[in-house]
Amino acid sequence: MLPEESAGSLSLNVDSKSTRVARFLRRFKGQPEKQAAFTYSSEPVYLSEHSSINESVDRDLKEPVHADIHEDDDLRKYYAPIATYEGRHRYDPKAQWTSQEEKTLVRRLDYKICAWVCFMFFALQLDRGNISQALSDNMLDDLHMTTNDYNNGMTIFYVSFLLAELPSQLISKKLGPDNWIPIQMVCWSVVACSQSHITGRSTFFLTRSLLGIIEGGFIPDVILYLSYFYKSKELPVRLSFFWGAYCLTFIISAFLAFGILHLRGHNGMAGWQWLFALEGALTALIGIISWFYLPPSPTQTASKFRGKNGWFSEREEIIMVNRILRDDPSKGDMHNRQAVTPRLLWEALKDYDMWLIYLLGLSWQIPATPATNYLTLILKSLDFGTFTTNLLTIPSYCLFFIQLIFLTWLSEKINNRFLIIFFCQIWMLPLLIALEILPGGTAYNWSRYALNALLVGYPYIHAILVAMTSRNAGSVRTRTVGSALYNMCVQTGSIISSNIYRTPDSPLYRTGNKVLLGLVAYNMVLIIVMKKYYIWRNATRDKKWNAMSEREKSVYLATTTDKGNKRYFRYILNTTVGC
Repeated sequence: MLPEESAGSLSLNVDSKSTRVARFLRRFKGQPEKQAAFTYSSEPVYLSEHSSINESVDRDLKEPVHADIHEDDDLRKYYAPIATYEGRHRYDPKAQWTSQEEKTLVRRLDYKICAWVCFMFFALQLDRGNISQALSDNMLDDLHMTTNDYNNGMTIFYVSFLLAELPSQLISKKLGPDNWIPIQMVCWSVVACSQSHITGRSTFFLTRSLLGIIEGGFIPDVILYLSYFYKSKELPVRLSFFWGAYCLTFIISAFLAFGILHLRGHNGMAGWQWLFALEGALTALIGIISWFYLPPSPTQTASKFRGKNGWFSEREEIIMVNRILRDDPSKGDMHNRQAVTPRLLWEALKDYDMWLIYLLGLSWQIPATPATNYLTLILKSLDFGTFTTNLLTIPSYCLFFIQLIFLTWLSEKINNRFLIIFFCQIWMLPLLIALEILPGGTAYNWSRYALNALLVGYPYIHAILVAMTSRNAGSVRTRTVGSALYNMCVQTGSIISSNIYRTPDSPLYRTGNKVLLGLVAYNMVLIIVMKKYYIWRNATRDKKWNAMSEREKSVYLATTTDKGNKRYFRYILNTTVGC
C-alpha cells in the first residue's frame, strides 16, 4: 500500500488496450511512454485533459468513444456506487455512448439546469448588491449615516455570510440543495423587502446581518448541486456562466435602478425604498418557482411540475450517471440526502493539501473589491449625478462579464489555470499604481473614473478557483466542506476589503491604495508558492506510484483505506502532467 501522502484519482496502464494507446500517444506527441497518464474517466484515455488527443485515440483504435476502461471485474466492483446512491439503478460499467450523444445531453443540461441556476444567482445578487444603487439615491443622508456606518454594516453582512456558509452547506447535504436553495431564496427575499422600512443605523445593521445569515450558503450549495450533473472539466465553464449572471445582474440592476429610483416621492417613499421592496418581491417569486422546478438529481426529474415522465429518457439517464461516475467515482460514495458527520467534517478541515487554495481565496480579490463596493460613492464624490452614476457603472461590468467568460474558457482550452490566476494580479497592479499617483482635482475626474472602471472590470478568476477546489478535494465529502471553506475565506477577504477605504482617506484613498498594492505583491508570491507546492506533491506521488508493480497497484486500489485526495491523486493546477 502507498503511504498516506500518496493519493487519489486512479491511474491505470495495465492492459493491452492501454499499451496500444500509449504507443499511439508516443507517435502523436513524440513523448516517452512514462508521460502518458491513464485515468478513470468517461473518456477511454486521458492525457493532460486534452480532448483532441482523446478523440484522436478513439479514431485510431476504432472503438466506442465512451466505454468502460476497466476489464478487471474486481476494479469494477470497487468503483461501483453505494446501494443508496440515487442513480444506482442506472449504473452500468459496460455502458457505451458516442461523443455526439454526450454533447447533445450536456446542451440539454445547460438549458434545463445551468440556465435556471444562473437565474437564481441573478436573484441573489439583485438583493445582495442593490445597496450600491441605494447609496446613489442618498440613502446614507436620509438615514443620517456616514461612510463608516456603511462600512460597519457591510462588515456585519460579510461576517454573517461567512458564519452561515458551512452550516448551510451541511443542511443542504442533508435536505438536498433542490429543497434548501428555494427555502433560502424565499426567506432572504422577505428580509430584502423589509429593508424598505429601515429607519437608521440599528435597523440597517439588523437587515444586513439577516441577509448575510440567510444568503450565506447559497453559492456553495449551488456548486454542490451542479456537481451532480457535470463532470469536473465541464464545471469551470458552467461556473463562469454562474458568475456571468452575477455580472449581468449589475448591468440589469443599473437599468432597473435608473427607472425605480425615479419613484422617489411616490406614496411618501424614497427611491431606494422602492428599490428594496420591488426587487425583493421579484426574488420571492423566483424562489417559489425554484421549489417546484429543481430536480434532486439527473435520475429524479419526474414530477407534476416537470412532467410525469421527467426530462430524460432511460438511456440519457444511463449516460448521465455513468459519465459522472467515470469522471469522479467518489460521487457514488454518498447519496444526495446524506449528511456530513462531524468526523468527516474534521477530516476535511485538516486536509492540509487544500490550505493554500483557501489562503489564496482569502486575498486574491481584495485589491479590486474596494473599488467595486465604492464605485457609486466614488462617482458621486466626483460630482456625477444619481442617474449618471448608475449608468456609468455599466461599462465596467460589461468588461467584467467578457473577461470572466473568456478567461475561464481559455483556462480550460489551454489547460493552464496558473497563468490566468497570475494574470488577474498583473491586471490590477498598474491600475492601482496609477490611482495612487494621479493628482486630485476635477480635471482628472474622467481619468479617475476610467481607472476605477477598469479595476472593477478585472479578470474574475473565482470560477477557476472554485472548480480547482472541487477537483482537488477528491471526494463528495471533502468537496462539500472544501467548497464552503473556500467561500468562507473569500467572504473573510470581503470583510477585510470593506475596511480598507476609510472616511478620513476619501475621496482619493491614498493610504488604502498603498495597502492594496502590498496585497497584489503578496498574492503574486502566494500563487507561485502554490504552483510549486502542487508540482512537488504530484512528482512525489508519481514517483511512489510508478515504483509499484501492476499487481501492487491493483491490490492498493482494492484494499486501501485512503480516501479522497489521500488516495493516488494528481492535483490540478497547470497545463502539463507534472503541474
